Amino acid sequence: MPVQQRAGWHALAVTAGVMTSNASGYLLTVVAARMLAPFAFGELSALLAVLLVAAVPAMGMATAVALRVAAHPGEPRGPLTGLGIAVAVGMTVLAAVAMPLVAHALHVTDVGALVWLAVSVAPLTVNGLWLGMLQGRQRFGRYSVLVAGEAAGRVGGALTGLAITGTSGGAMAGVATGVTVSTCVGWVVSGRPVPARFRAARLAEVAHAAQALLAVVVLVNLDLVLARHVLPAVSGEYAVGAVLAKIAYWLPHAVAILVLPRLTGAGRKKAMTAGLAVCAALSGAVVLAAVLFGPELLTLVGGQSYEDSELSLWPFAVNGAFLALAQILLFARIADGDRRATLLTWLAVAVETALVLGWLNDSPGQVVGAAAVTTGALVAAGAFVELRGGRLPPRHGRTT
Repeated sequence: MPVQQRAGWHALAVTAGVMTSNASGYLLTVVAARMLAPFAFGELSALLAVLLVAAVPAMGMATAVALRVAAHPGEPRGPLTGLGIAVAVGMTVLAAVAMPLVAHALHVTDVGALVWLAVSVAPLTVNGLWLGMLQGRQRFGRYSVLVAGEAAGRVGGALTGLAITGTSGGAMAGVATGVTVSTCVGWVVSGRPVPARFRAARLAEVAHAAQALLAVVVLVNLDLVLARHVLPAVSGEYAVGAVLAKIAYWLPHAVAILVLPRLTGAGRKKAMTAGLAVCAALSGAVVLAAVLFGPELLTLVGGQSYEDSELSLWPFAVNGAFLALAQILLFARIADGDRRATLLTWLAVAVETALVLGWLNDSPGQVVGAAAVTTGALVAAGAFVELRGGRLPPRHGRTT
């Protein structure tokens, strides 16, 4: 198959897997809202939000392992498998310790739901290991199947648990069962690797990738949280606009996945340039649509209640586009073991928070303007680091 055709197939496969995962999450929300009483639905939504945060180490695992496998394609997979299991065990212990705090902070009364939440953390983390192996080997067809399969197991399990018990605890039991099944499938798809001893330095790589991606997760959702805090009366309107930001951010997500394993080899510069260009083009299309059809899109997303709204959508799309570009630049620095871009991302979180809480908080336009300016500056700073900073000695070049 020609290179361009293969790249196009990979992009379509990954996009399909990611879209399936996102759509399944939306399906779970819609069905659960209708099956549970408001209090129980709020409880389940809070637990799923905690699970999303608990999945960040899995994202770090996937990124670190993908870079390692791409840089050392002939290296045994046993040490990486041992690494994944060790991190999963550590995350499970941490989750168990944190559950009483979660119960108190979120007013969760279903102890079983908390137990099943803690149980879900280990298979989610190991799934990150399998995804990283497939991504690093550029087996994107299998990667997309596993992404969609994990989402199907998680959401299908939750819906089955809801149908049987009608409780948030039953739903979380279904989530734990579903992700465990997908983890077993992932082990088979990844070639049934057997765990082996690993160097402690690998833990540092996972930790760095995890906290870097946590910064991105925070930044992607920060403006919505800040808008809820400073503009509670119009936070619903802001949330509708934020949908465009999420579209501009997620639409080119497959590009970041495809580019990551190519950031460790000789074609790094070409992969970076192509990735940023495609990402800008896809997100730019969302920005253009927001400029040309803003009122129509606002009504389409939010419904007739927003027909008379004067909210401009294009700044939201611009913010999402900048976030997508910043993520690719961050991946490039993670690939080099460089922590400067990570620090810049956390700095952007602090700056955006200060701007909104201190000055730009009189309207949705000011809040999203602060977010767009901050993320735009982050992209510029990340590009400067990439162009002027040079490549650091890659940490992934060490032996296991």
